[in-house]
Amino acid sequence: MRILFVLCAMGAMSFGAVPNVIFMLTDNHGDWTLGCYGNKDIRTPNIDRLAAEGVRFANAYANNPVCSPNRATLLTGLMPSQHGVHNYLGKGAPQMGEGAYSTIEEFTSLGEIFRDAGYSTGMIGKWHLGANTKMQEGFEDAWITMPMGSTSTFFNAEIIENGEVRKEQEHLTRFWQRHAVEFVERKRQKPFFLYLPFNGPYGLGPAQLRDFKRAPNWQLYANERLASFPRTEMHPWQFNNKDYLNNDICIRRYGAELTAIDDAVGAVLGALEKTGQRENTLIVFAGDNGWSGGHHGLWGMGDHTRPKCAFEPTMRVPLIWWQPGVIKPRVVDEHVSHVDFFPSLLAHLGMKRELPAEQKLTGHDYSAALRGESLKDWSHPVFYEYEELRCVRTNQAKLILRDGDQVDELYDLRSDPGEVVNLFGKPEAGELQDKLMHILTAHFKQMVAAKYDLWNGGESKAHRLK
Repeated sequence: MRILFVLCAMGAMSFGAVPNVIFMLTDNHGDWTLGCYGNKDIRTPNIDRLAAEGVRFANAYANNPVCSPNRATLLTGLMPSQHGVHNYLGKGAPQMGEGAYSTIEEFTSLGEIFRDAGYSTGMIGKWHLGANTKMQEGFEDAWITMPMGSTSTFFNAEIIENGEVRKEQEHLTRFWQRHAVEFVERKRQKPFFLYLPFNGPYGLGPAQLRDFKRAPNWQLYANERLASFPRTEMHPWQFNNKDYLNNDICIRRYGAELTAIDDAVGAVLGALEKTGQRENTLIVFAGDNGWSGGHHGLWGMGDHTRPKCAFEPTMRVPLIWWQPGVIKPRVVDEHVSHVDFFPSLLAHLGMKRELPAEQKLTGHDYSAALRGESLKDWSHPVFYEYEELRCVRTNQAKLILRDGDQVDELYDLRSDPGEVVNLFGKPEAGELQDKLMHILTAHFKQMVAAKYDLWNGGESKAHRLK
């Protein structure tokens, strides 16, 4: 009866038939790398097409600098201090082996909501939330993933298919693409929800340097400078990835891997057209966390510096919604974050009643923007956290606090968008600092789950860097 009610309610919406939903997620991907966000070097025509035909959020933010916490946030609507995944999952449990478990099993997540609403559900790509060998969180019609979250190579990499671990010779992005197309083309009598989290473009570790000449699209970039990647003096905080900064092979490989993802987007769009499902499918394209490719003299994410950082490139991500005939093309300038995705998706689909009452959702519904309406009085700050780091980012300023004896930061982004002058503790910025301190403190006091409050003796489901 619950399934029937949900589908009937959705069928009564103005856009007619219940839409399929494809949620595409990239790995370590700043918005600055896409043509639709102003990049002139990297070829992303299919993603740019989604943006041109849909809604592009010009100021979208992650809530954490690494993958697992953001993926948990997107699927549950909760911050790391609520779901307990404070860092990326490492080797062994909870990912694989004895003690493996889904780190979001105690919460209601999107796969479960769509399954219970009568959708066919599939997960193809990088899961990185635990118990990887078995179908999790309501994904019942497809489950193909990786044993680990990190990527050491795109060729001859280990994957999990039919519950078994094996080596896959095909380039991983091409492998996910092929299975996603097969999922879209499968004949079925009900709508589908496909979660398609890529493990590229990645941009880290030996994956950049291994088999780079074999990478799809390498020849497009083999002799290109890619000036959008700043060549800069290394920041004194850079802790990892020192050999990759200003490295032309790494820069070109990142471009090639991102274009491979763009190829996959094009293939999925082609499969929708081929099967007559283009007009009845919602696609959301997003990055899990931001990424610096030379910005601030850094290569990587916020976990690759000491102290850990929250500079803009590590926070900003692409976010595009596409649904022909329903979502009208526009650019939304309001600041939104991953914690807003969960309530916005369900509201857009007419499924607000499926919001789990037992989960304290602190995100806000921006679905009005998808209907072409203004986000009236939208002034919600972006909150960001990573173990001992907590941050609030408003339209005008950013405050970064670190638990313990470390540097804190305050930037007036109106006069200092490059985050160069740290105003923390400066008398002239006292009023601004006090205001942001109050906002940050009040938010975490209100939303944090004591069990996962690292600032007050709580625990993390992932290993700690600190």
